[in-house]
Amino acid sequence: MTAQITRPVSVSGAESSGSARGTGTPSRARRLARAVLPGPAAGANGAAMYRRWWLPWLWTAPAIVCAVVFGVFPFLNTVLLSFTNAKPLGGAASFVGLDNYTRMLDDSDFWLATRNSILYAVIVVPLMVLLPLMLAVLVEKNLPGIGFFRSAFYTPVLASSVVVGLSWQWLLADDGLVNTWLEKAHLIKSAIPFLSDSWLILLSAMGLTLWKGLGWYMVFYLAALGNVPKELHEAAQMDGAGAVRRFWHITIPGVRQAMMLVGTLTGIGSLRVFTEIYMLGSSTGGPGGADRTLPFYIRDVGLDPITGNAGYGSAVSVALFALTLGLTLLAQRLTKEDDA
Repeated sequence: MTAQITRPVSVSGAESSGSARGTGTPSRARRLARAVLPGPAAGANGAAMYRRWWLPWLWTAPAIVCAVVFGVFPFLNTVLLSFTNAKPLGGAASFVGLDNYTRMLDDSDFWLATRNSILYAVIVVPLMVLLPLMLAVLVEKNLPGIGFFRSAFYTPVLASSVVVGLSWQWLLADDGLVNTWLEKAHLIKSAIPFLSDSWLILLSAMGLTLWKGLGWYMVFYLAALGNVPKELHEAAQMDGAGAVRRFWHITIPGVRQAMMLVGTLTGIGSLRVFTEIYMLGSSTGGPGGADRTLPFYIRDVGLDPITGNAGYGSAVSVALFALTLGLTLLAQRLTKEDDA
């Protein structure tokens, strides 16, 4: 009787223990394994059953690390340096508060560089928004040999900015191709000082920027034009609307979002222009530095190994960032107003 009584108790205890291990509270190792290893998730179906919360972060981790290392950290470091008198080659730096910003507001060279950057954006942005659009409309049609013209218009985008700048130096020099042709055509009596007059240097740099960017933004507009319904053009043409009227009332409204994008990107690029001024105006930024833009001025005052002040250069960099941010926010606001 004793054996018969104790045996069921033993079996019952084993089943209870097995139940505790199988269906009761899981052990710590099992809970950790379920949290880390992919496995079926409650309430999910399909591929989501085996997806853990950390998997998206795992895939985006390289991009996040690169953004922090090459974007966030340099920006924060620049802001901190703007409150010091740090030198370009390192060394002891002391906290100077707002002295760099006060100096910047009283610096005539800073305001000259700011004027050049803003003027560059004011002239280049509208032209870069409209000219690539007109170019895209011309090459949009499927005509024989149109692929050659598309490739030709895009070729300057592939060339290095330095190579393009050297080419334009040769074209615009006093004895260059442009002045030679104009003199032989008896249109001018003396060479035009494209590379020695401060205003002509600035305008020539703008022309270089436009020439190099036309093909790039033409591709943007070609993609946007593909989304404009052809039926609208056909209906307008049947109603007697000409090509110019269809362009203003159908094409432009249809690619408005692309125009805003091009305007924003071009504005940011115009405020950051450096290579064009350096190649056409030499390392001084034009005669007496009259054509220096903000990036050019930052290089001169912040990175010169002898007379440079990295703290003051960082303060000018912060001002350039604020100007760029203001332009971006303005573009976003205009985009929202158009959508409304």
